[in-house]
Amino acid sequence: MTTWHDWTTTPISTDILRGALDLEQTERGVLPHRLPARARRQVTDGQLAMAESQPSGVRLAFRTRATAVELDVVATKRVYIGAPPRPDGVYELLVDGRLAGRAGVRAGDTLTIDMSAGTARTRPGPTETLRFTGLPDDEKDVEIWLPHNETTLLVALRTDAPVHPPRPSGRPVWLHHGSSISHGSNAATPTGTWPALAAASGGAELINMGFGGGALLDPFTARAMRDTPADLLSVKIGINIVNADLMRLRAFGPAVHGFLDTLRDGHPTAPLLVISPICCPIHENTPGPLAPDFRAMSEGRVGFTATGDPAEVAAGKLTLTVIRDELARIVGERAATDPHLHHLDGLDLYGADDHAELPLPDGLHPDPATHRRIAERFTRHAFGRGGPFAAQER
Repeated sequence: MTTWHDWTTTPISTDILRGALDLEQTERGVLPHRLPARARRQVTDGQLAMAESQPSGVRLAFRTRATAVELDVVATKRVYIGAPPRPDGVYELLVDGRLAGRAGVRAGDTLTIDMSAGTARTRPGPTETLRFTGLPDDEKDVEIWLPHNETTLLVALRTDAPVHPPRPSGRPVWLHHGSSISHGSNAATPTGTWPALAAASGGAELINMGFGGGALLDPFTARAMRDTPADLLSVKIGINIVNADLMRLRAFGPAVHGFLDTLRDGHPTAPLLVISPICCPIHENTPGPLAPDFRAMSEGRVGFTATGDPAEVAAGKLTLTVIRDELARIVGERAATDPHLHHLDGLDLYGADDHAELPLPDGLHPDPATHRRIAERFTRHAFGRGGPFAAQER
């Protein structure tokens, strides 16, 4: 904690927070959430509870003449038994939309996860301080993007000049839901996830509801999206349903319809883009469930493998190939009466040729270069001329 006497401390509230649906008050600080309290009360899955509390796309946003900024945080460091250590989360400071600094903290709470035993335990840790200095002394827009993959309690915000809420940007709000790929797994920085990159290129304000392991057509997620003001919507469906071995074909179609129906209850005419899975060879024709590749972990690598039987597809088990066909059919039928509904084949974002060039390092998640490629292609398709998110279409 600094001993300077000329700091201004600004309460951390929703006035200066973007990308979160709720802000929980705790004894140690405030915790941004990407699901509202009502939805969280219906979550019994520890994986989803962890994922929604990781602030992918969440950023502090304010105007100030400050040349120095301090942020006190308690980060949650994850340790996976048998896996190599994870890198520390990255905090990025942007000034008028341009990167002006990066920082991280080494200590915090520790969450130890044993995937083979299915257990997790948390050990409390200290508050750490991030410092950004040398900023220009004129009035400017400042954003601090929180780590996309590290739960972060916000304790205190200090600046050497007063802070004011940001002015309306005039940009459309893009609400996106997807899996760990949308959450940002294997991206190096919070502004380097493919949704963050696409939002920056497309001129949109991102609300990222990508949840690692949690894109499962949950009704509470659909209701949260229904109730969130947004101009543009997208849902990326498939990979988690396969790797969780969650449902069969008979249940999948009605679940997709129900999810889309709920979105339309709150956003009847907003552009809505349904995205099918990108290429993932382990699940293209092999059902779930997914399992850790313990051989890879014994070699110091993170890896995953599919354990289902392809012969069971005939009985209704789902693969990525089956899901792509079903999503194309559903969207095609619904689009006949919903002109604002659109479909994007995930293979157009990352297909077999891309995998040959840029393979998924762990068999499941894209690396930073692939996040950039997916973002570039999504931007061209969605925000480009004639795309569903293009300005003339809104």
